[in-house]
Amino acid sequence: MSLFAADFSQSYEKNGLSQEMIQIFQQIIWDYYNSHPREFPWRVTRNPYHIFISEWMLQQTQTSSVVPKYKEFISKLPTFSDLANTSMDEVVKLWQGLGYNRRAIWMKSAAESIVREYNGTLPKDPDHLEKIKGIGHATAREMVTFAYNIPTVFIETNIRRVFLHLFFHNKNQVKDTEILSLVGQTVDITNPREWYYALMDYGVMLKKTLQPDPNRRSYHYKKQPKFEGSNRELRGKILRLKITNPEITNITISQKLKSPLEKINELVTKMEEEGFFEKSLKTTSE
Repeated sequence: MSLFAADFSQSYEKNGLSQEMIQIFQQIIWDYYNSHPREFPWRVTRNPYHIFISEWMLQQTQTSSVVPKYKEFISKLPTFSDLANTSMDEVVKLWQGLGYNRRAIWMKSAAESIVREYNGTLPKDPDHLEKIKGIGHATAREMVTFAYNIPTVFIETNIRRVFLHLFFHNKNQVKDTEILSLVGQTVDITNPREWYYALMDYGVMLKKTLQPDPNRRSYHYKKQPKFEGSNRELRGKILRLKITNPEITNITISQKLKSPLEKINELVTKMEEEGFFEKSLKTTSE
């Protein structure tokens, strides 16, 4: 595979992106996908709300962790209106186990915007979606493509890996702007939904079989910070304690987590400002 990728990349550097090269590239991706498709519940649905939920959950989270939470979530909150009208506490409780809990708040806020501004229907224009807090350029286009099979152009980590491997095999510090141009020129406009599934699956395969990961040659590559001992880990522990006992004081949290009270006060205040829970009148004393 590496030898072929080197030759493919060299041909692209020498001759540019010809129609023949596009056809070869698409054939490579489709051939692999037709033999090794990954199966997920959000890939068999055409319900835009279900796609909306899956896209929030899949950000920086393993698919194996998302599957059970996705099923539970759409079972308990099956529509945009249900999500918009439920309490933040319930949303955060349902979210537990997925990490990056701020996404749960933004997801609920986005659902409220969609109910209020679009009558509970996911917009088909990604530019409209992108105006909603928490929905970035790529996520907006993923939602539109996967919900409506409308061709858009976006990059996520597995797609980036595919293009770095095949088109920039010997190049470092490759910017996403260079890759986006190729994504747009090679997208299968007749079936963009499955095309992007195919690209992602090929990218997952590359991650499992190649060392080092081609994504390390991206200009935007950053090593994920250590979770253990981080503020993110401590925030998660605080949130679990508050969910179990909303009236728990910061002193008790400090004692249970063996963390300085000053640090707990700082994080709780920040989480209250972000909307994780209501500000408590009992913060430093019993």
